[in-house]
Amino acid sequence: MIADPRITEVVGRIPYRAALAGGWIDQPFVSRLNPEPPGSMVVVNLEPDVRFMDRAGMATGTRKVASRLWGGRVPPGDPASLVRQLYEEENRGLKDPSGSQDMIGLLYPGINRLDYDFAHEGGYFPRHIETCVDPGVAGWLGRVLHVVPVAPRPPGYSPLGDKRLDPEWVRRLGQTGKDCYAAILARDAGALGASLNACMVCWEALLPHTVRHETLELDIVALLRLYQDRYPGAMYSGCGGGYLFVVADEPVPGAFKVRVRLAAAHELA
Repeated sequence: MIADPRITEVVGRIPYRAALAGGWIDQPFVSRLNPEPPGSMVVVNLEPDVRFMDRAGMATGTRKVASRLWGGRVPPGDPASLVRQLYEEENRGLKDPSGSQDMIGLLYPGINRLDYDFAHEGGYFPRHIETCVDPGVAGWLGRVLHVVPVAPRPPGYSPLGDKRLDPEWVRRLGQTGKDCYAAILARDAGALGASLNACMVCWEALLPHTVRHETLELDIVALLRLYQDRYPGAMYSGCGGGYLFVVADEPVPGAFKVRVRLAAAHELA
């Protein structure tokens, strides 16, 4: 069901983005250890049909910067150039810059595989972006991807307190993004779910605080396992919770659907 078009009057006209398998490979401190570059991750441009929670892995912070920078609307232009403008604006003066996948996910239409190689621009920007704007593929993903609200990251939470950056796990992480994109193109729900599950295993191995932290009141690992046991696959929208992305060919109680945006961000009315 298409949302009431008036929703953009409240939540804004800039798209949202979902990050699927491979997340964290866009960070140079991770990609520099990849023995088989490039490693990949998948981002999906979303229609602003709903107001997503802040601190929930949906790039809402970057979206706010974009709204401030461009007056609430993405300007026409080459998306690669716009990504760099937005990246510079958000990370000006920051010791630990955010990854460029946030900006790319907001500004590139469709479903995108981002290939990160530390030898290319220090790993800050992808060596290559593979884009799919096929309506059939996008429609399929919108049907099998279910979004379950969980909880935003709590105050004081950080995923970086325990880094166990083993190169083999970094390689596996980058492979989950490749597998995820291939599964989407093939419209294979089982393979897509498997890639999300594998990504969560990598997160837990590389950065344990992505799923276990003293500030988290909910056992998000137990919740994740419940959905992974019941459906082909599931992963969190971001570290510390946020939303659960659940892959299923059947209804998922409490979930809502999203629409993949196929037009350029500046074309949103």
